[in-house]
Amino acid sequence: MLLEFLYSKIHRATVTDANLNYVGSITIDETLLKAANMREWQKVEILDVNNGERFQTYIIKGEPNSGKICLNGAAARKVQPGDKVIIVTYAQFEENEIDGFEPTVVIVDDNNKIIETK
Repeated sequence: MLLEFLYSKIHRATVTDANLNYVGSITIDETLLKAANMREWQKVEILDVNNGERFQTYIIKGEPNSGKICLNGAAARKVQPGDKVIIVTYAQFEENEIDGFEPTVVIVDDNNKIIETK
């Protein structure tokens, strides 16, 4: 049986832009993606701390060290620049694979620079 668990997250990132006139997705600084073990085109859940919105989209890789967190397309209507968001991925594991597994948690400052990786 497969069980779904938290795989990784970027905790309390600051939304830098919301681009309604784009096809869709979230653009994330490539440095943050690598630190959080996330990949371009991967499905993510976005949790907006400011307004309680929760929605899913996919990742587009942004310029490294830019601090960019931009919601695109329809998702742009669910956030405002300056909002704090938690960006989450999940993975499915067999019961025997989960023992000892720890998700990757990347904590960032107000400029989306990495403070800590757990």
